[in-house]
Amino acid sequence: MADKKRPTPPNKKDAKSNLPKFNFYWIYGIAIAAIIGFSLLGNTPQGNKDIDKNKFQEWASKGYVEKITINKIGGNAEVIIKKDALENNEEFKDRAKQTVFNRTSGHYFFETPPYEEYYKELKDLNNNLPETKQFSLKYYTPKNYDWLGTLLFFAVIIAVWFFIMKRMTGGSGGGGGGGGQIFNIGKSKAKLFEQGKNVNVSFKDVAGLEGAKEEVQEIVDFLKNPKKYTDLGAKIPKGALLVGLPGTGKTLLAKAVAGEAKVPFFSMSGSDFVEMFVGVGASRVRDLFKQAKEKAPCIIFIDEIDAIGKARGNNPNMGSNDERENTLNQLLTEMDGFGTNSGVIILAATNRADILDKALMRAGRFDRQINVDMPDLNERREIFEVHLKPLKLEGGFDIEFIAKQTPGFSGADIANLCNEAALIAARKKKKVVEKQDFLDAVDRLIGGLEKKNKLITLSERKKIAFHEAGHATVSWLTEHASPLIKVTIVPRGKSLGAAWYLPEERQLTTTDHLLDEMCATMGGRAAEKIIFGEISTGALSDLEKVTKQAYAMVTMYGLNEKLGNISYYNYQSNGFTKPYSETTAKTIDEEVSKMIELQYERAQKILSENKDKLTEIADLLLEKEVIFKEDLQKILGERPFKKEEPLATIKKKTTEVKEEVIENSEVVETETKEEIKADDTTKEEEN
Repeated sequence: MADKKRPTPPNKKDAKSNLPKFNFYWIYGIAIAAIIGFSLLGNTPQGNKDIDKNKFQEWASKGYVEKITINKIGGNAEVIIKKDALENNEEFKDRAKQTVFNRTSGHYFFETPPYEEYYKELKDLNNNLPETKQFSLKYYTPKNYDWLGTLLFFAVIIAVWFFIMKRMTGGSGGGGGGGGQIFNIGKSKAKLFEQGKNVNVSFKDVAGLEGAKEEVQEIVDFLKNPKKYTDLGAKIPKGALLVGLPGTGKTLLAKAVAGEAKVPFFSMSGSDFVEMFVGVGASRVRDLFKQAKEKAPCIIFIDEIDAIGKARGNNPNMGSNDERENTLNQLLTEMDGFGTNSGVIILAATNRADILDKALMRAGRFDRQINVDMPDLNERREIFEVHLKPLKLEGGFDIEFIAKQTPGFSGADIANLCNEAALIAARKKKKVVEKQDFLDAVDRLIGGLEKKNKLITLSERKKIAFHEAGHATVSWLTEHASPLIKVTIVPRGKSLGAAWYLPEERQLTTTDHLLDEMCATMGGRAAEKIIFGEISTGALSDLEKVTKQAYAMVTMYGLNEKLGNISYYNYQSNGFTKPYSETTAKTIDEEVSKMIELQYERAQKILSENKDKLTEIADLLLEKEVIFKEDLQKILGERPFKKEEPLATIKKKTTEVKEEVIENSEVVETETKEEIKADDTTKEEEN
């Protein structure tokens, strides 16, 4: 017979962890509840049972009365009946049961004449009774408890006020100075990390960003080895501002500084200074720097500093007290005022450096502005290597291929892509993550969710196929258009079809590049016109793209011959008027329209010359729904344009060739020396 398993006893630690945590405010709640309970129920009778004076004298003569208490001021009396009378006499049945709150209260009550007269009358009555029937006679002066109600009223008001103020100031949380409590509302909310504790990020975890890492590593090295710099007369930078697009790794870089510097690190957001109360932001700035001075050398990191660092306006609102400007003024004073903060370094991050106040950006406050750019191909490969470590990949996974397929992706996008690929592989019940899962993840993130069940008629599907085939054909046959990866007519997100390109990572863009891309974009609408003789609304996103591109060429980059070398870049910030006349505005509109129409006609000409190939690509799309670069090569042939290699790749190949030549020359030299030695040995033997 199998032994029965004894049930495992519950873990005491787990049981304790499930209990609610003690809060000091419970004491206030319990005290208030007790006061209210005792004041309302502490000596409450079981309902008033009034009797007359004659009835009392009858019970007293029968020996039922145990005690009578007379109110010396109020002119009433409380009567307590003996226990045996309560239990044995039906007359007192409704008075027999008592509760916790009325054990000391009277059973019956009656009005009395003035105290002096009636007390003597009761005393005479009691003296005339037999000893066994006599009752206890007492009197008392009642106490006034009116103050208790007033006290309770104010206690409730104060409790409600505490609760509201606590909610308004962010709860009981808040690091540093305990900014969540009402009396600490002006204290700093910065979280303090002592010498890298509780931070598991180092510079090794930050892939790419070599230039930015070098800048901040120098600050960290100065804190670790100050003598190396001070011996040369150098001073530590007072502040460094990380500027870059969202997701490029600014906050991650700050975390790495916190983990590597091994000095106190204060971290907070710019919005933590903002409060509805006047003067709180400036007070928190003062408290933050006060704490930092006490722990110097240290680093203060302010994320999203544009929340308080926005440029101050020339026209304040009716002379009102602007809380944000007061906070900024205090920050400027603390960073570089009369009271120099030696040993306190400010590290800040923003993706809106153009709106920051000039006084905040000057040298002496932020000595360094570190640009954190979008990663290039090599940096993307390094970022992928970091994020692919926890994934279970297929054998021989090509990281270089995936890095090339993700131009324009930030570090955050790459992290999201790796996670999305793993989710897709798990959804398909795979044991490893494959290359196709990453390609599907790219499609999902860029194009949106695939919608195969979307209701589309056969004629609409045919128009979509020719539209996408037009994009593919024109982009393949124009020199500077981005190389095409695949074409699909599967609906994704808001689009009914898509042509996926792989943009070249170039730093300069010429007029020919822009015009070829514009022509390829208009290829979809041109194909509809040639094949069906009509156009549809499916080219909305294409028209938006080319219109924006054409206006940028004319008004920003000065790439129009008629307007010449003039740029109206960012004219929107100049005010309500444009910095050019109505005549110039008319010329701009005419040149933009002319540019777009020329590229539309050019796309029609290319497609008319290759109408048979356009039809073949569209038919293949209708059959397979998705076609790739290889399918286009079979129909259109190899692209007749040679792609220029990046300078870094050329240098790398040149270095490899030089190293190979040096190695080969060393081998030849070694072989020659050995042959000479062998010849000398042979001659010696002959001699």
